[in-house]
Amino acid sequence: MFKYEKTLINVRFTEDFIVILSSIIRFILYLNICIFFYGNLKAQNVYLDISAEKDALKTLEENLAFQKKFQNFNELKDGAETLLTVFQKQGYLESELENISKKNDSTYQATYFLGNRWNTIIIQFEKGTLPLGELKKISKTVSDTSFEVAIENLERSLKLLTKFNAEKGDPFSKLQLSEIKKINREVLSARLLQTKNQTRTIDGIVIKGYEKFPVSFLKYFVGIKKGKIFNQTKINKQNDIIDNLGFANAIKPPEALFKKDSTTLYFYIEKANNNNFDGILGFATNEETQKLEFNGYLNLELNNNLNFGEQLLLNYKADGNDQQNFRVRTYLPYLFKSPFGISLELKIFKRDSTFSTTEQLAKVHYQPSPRLSFFSGYKAYESSNLLNENIAGLAVEDFKSDFVLLGANYTIQQKSPLFPLKTIIGLETEIGKRSSSESEQDQVRLGATLSQIFNLNARNSVYLQNNTQFLSSDTYLSNELFRFGGINSIRGFNENSIDASLLSVVNTEYRYLLNSSSYIHSIIDVGYFENKTLDISSELYSFGLGIGLNTKAGLFRLNIANGISKDQNFEFYNTKVHISLNSSF
Repeated sequence: MFKYEKTLINVRFTEDFIVILSSIIRFILYLNICIFFYGNLKAQNVYLDISAEKDALKTLEENLAFQKKFQNFNELKDGAETLLTVFQKQGYLESELENISKKNDSTYQATYFLGNRWNTIIIQFEKGTLPLGELKKISKTVSDTSFEVAIENLERSLKLLTKFNAEKGDPFSKLQLSEIKKINREVLSARLLQTKNQTRTIDGIVIKGYEKFPVSFLKYFVGIKKGKIFNQTKINKQNDIIDNLGFANAIKPPEALFKKDSTTLYFYIEKANNNNFDGILGFATNEETQKLEFNGYLNLELNNNLNFGEQLLLNYKADGNDQQNFRVRTYLPYLFKSPFGISLELKIFKRDSTFSTTEQLAKVHYQPSPRLSFFSGYKAYESSNLLNENIAGLAVEDFKSDFVLLGANYTIQQKSPLFPLKTIIGLETEIGKRSSSESEQDQVRLGATLSQIFNLNARNSVYLQNNTQFLSSDTYLSNELFRFGGINSIRGFNENSIDASLLSVVNTEYRYLLNSSSYIHSIIDVGYFENKTLDISSELYSFGLGIGLNTKAGLFRLNIANGISKDQNFEFYNTKVHISLNSSF
C-alpha cells in the first residue's frame, strides 16, 4: 500500500530576477499598446470615390486630379465639399453634392449632380471704367463695354483686374459680378460692379534701422518719392535695388500705414560695410637711375563713410619695368538732395622711359530716373616725351589736349549679389583740340559700352559685352592712343599692352551658378583694332575659363585665358592668368 504525502516547495526570487521580469512585462505591455494604436491609425485612413452623370463623369475622370486618401471621415467630407467648388469654377454652376455613402469599411462615395456646363461668360461694364489695354491681356474679345473670358479663367481674370486697380493706387478696390443671366447652354452674361476708393499716393517715407540713410538714393537711384501713386508690387521690386547700393541692405519688404487721408511707407534698412581694399606693394632700386621704384598694385575704395553716398577711389598699378598707372577719383552724388552730382578724377600713366600722360576730368551728373543718367564735363590731357632721342616708328611728342565731353548711361538692375547689373548702355563723346610744338589738331573721341545678361534659368546665363572706342584725327601720336588688354578688356593679353586709334572688343561668357556665392564661366573674347601711327590692324581672339567666388574677404575672380592674333598660332606659353579680388571692410 502506497502513501502519498503533500510536499511544499519554497521558491525564493532574487531582486535581480524580479527587476528583469518586471522589465519584460512592461515591454510586452508597451508593445501591445503600440500595436493597438498603430492598427487604429492605419484603420483611420479612408478613401474617396466620386460619381456623377455618365457623360460628365467621363470628362472628370480624364481631366480632374483630386485627393483620394484622408485621415478620417471629417477630412474626407471637407474634401468632397471642396470638389464642389472646383466643379463650379469649371463651369458646372448648378452642381450639387447630393450625398456621401459608405461603400465598404474604408471607402466612401460622393455623388454629385453636375448639370449643364457653361464655357464662356460675357462681362458688361461701364464705358471708360476699365483700361482696354489691360483687358486685352486677359481676353481676346474686348469692346468698349464688355469682354469675354472662359468660365474656368474667370477667377484668375478678376484677380488680375483687382491687381490692375491696386497698381493704380487703389489697393482696397473690390470687384463683384451681378445680374448673371443665361444666354444659351454655353454662354452666360453678367455685369461687373466695382467698388473704388480714393487713389492712394505716397505721402510719407520713414527709414527704420539705418536712420542716417541718404534718402536721396531712395528718390533718384531707387525711384521712390513722395507724391507717386502707391503700387505695392512695384515698391517691393524697387526695394530689392537697395541691396545693389553696396553700402545698405534691405532687411525685409517695406510696409505701408494706411490712414484715412494719408499713406506712409516704412523701409527697413541696415548699413553695410562697403569699403574695399586690396594690394601687394614692393620696391627696389633701379640699377640705372639709382632711384627707388615701386611695383605691385594697390586698390582702395571708400564708400558712404559720411552717410552721403560719396565715393573715394585710389588705384595704383606697377610692374616695376614697363608701366605704372595711378588713378584717384571722387564722386559726390545728389548734391543738396537734387538729381545733380559731381565727380573729379586724376589719372597718371607712365610707360617705361617712353612717355607719361596725365588726365584730369571733371563731370556734372544728372539722373532724371533710376535707370537713366546724363553727364557733361571737361577733360584735359598732358603728355611728356621721356625719350632722349627719336625712335623709328614711334611717334611720341609732348602735347596738351582739351576736350568737352557729353554722355549718357542706361542701366537695368536685377536682384543678384554676383551680377547686379543686367543691362548697361554707355555712350560718351569728347570734342576738343590737341596742341603740340608743331601744330594744333581738332579731334573727336567716341566711346560706347554695351552689355547684357541673358538669364536662361536660375543657374545658367549668357553674358555679352562690347566696348568700342574711336579717335578721329588727321595725325596721330603714340602717347595719345587708347590702351587695352587684360581682365577688364580682352583677356589673355597683358594689361594695357595694345595701343589703338580704333578698337572694338566683344566679351562673352557662359555662366553656371554653383550656388548663391560662386560660379564658373567660359571665356570667348573677340577683338579688332587699328593703330594709325604704325599703320597696322589686326583681329584678336581669346579663349579660356574662369571662376568667381563671393567670399567673406570679397569677390574673388580667377580667369585663365590664351590670347592670339589672326595670323598667330596657338602657343600654350601665351596663356595668361588674371586675378582680381575686391575685399570689403
